[in-house]
Amino acid sequence: MVERSKVDEASIDISLEENVEGLKYRDAMTELSQILSDIEGDQIDLDELASKVERAAVLLRFCRQKILDTEMQVKAVIDGLDSSKDG
Repeated sequence: MVERSKVDEASIDISLEENVEGLKYRDAMTELSQILSDIEGDQIDLDELASKVERAAVLLRFCRQKILDTEMQVKAVIDGLDSSKDG
């Protein structure tokens, strides 16, 4: 297996992550589903496979972060309701 340097991986992550700016969660999930479908259906050329898997990893990180952010926002709202109920 060929190893890439940390610099190469970092530059790939940065360039792919720039493409999630302004992306909606639903759109990211749709793109992830399409990538998975393409891989499972043998629709991806071997030359494209690595870039598709890297893109999927970026989308997964984006979706996980979006879920965490939303969870914190909902918790803050609930905590605010609980504190206003006590006061």
